[in-house]
Amino acid sequence: MSIAHVFQIAGTALTAQSMRLNAVASNLANADSAHASTGEGYKAKQVVFQAMPVAPSAPWAQSVRMTRVIEDPAPPRLVYDPRHPLADAQGYVAYPNVDVVEEMVNMISASRSYQTNAEVMATAKDLMQRTLALLQS
Repeated sequence: MSIAHVFQIAGTALTAQSMRLNAVASNLANADSAHASTGEGYKAKQVVFQAMPVAPSAPWAQSVRMTRVIEDPAPPRLVYDPRHPLADAQGYVAYPNVDVVEEMVNMISASRSYQTNAEVMATAKDLMQRTLALLQS
């Protein structure tokens, strides 16, 4: 596997984790946006990834790409608040199906993965520079 493959793998991982962080940010931003229980409100979004071979000569080397963003099919979270202007006849207000704790865990996981892949790219760059320095001397 060439050093270019290392950059390709880490680069696609950076892009994937960036998309995952964007979905988490959107979910957290809309976690408390109430909507009428009869209408369609915000639904939690999840990013779906797929492993892709980097080169036919190295089938074990896999990069990642986003295939799609899906909406969580779970029902909205109903909260009893009969005084709320969006409450239904039974007094329930619908909130998005966003689990804030799960989203925080996703955010930590994605940010650490992003950081790790950025360090991989920095290390690969450092190795390339040292190799060039050795060849020049």
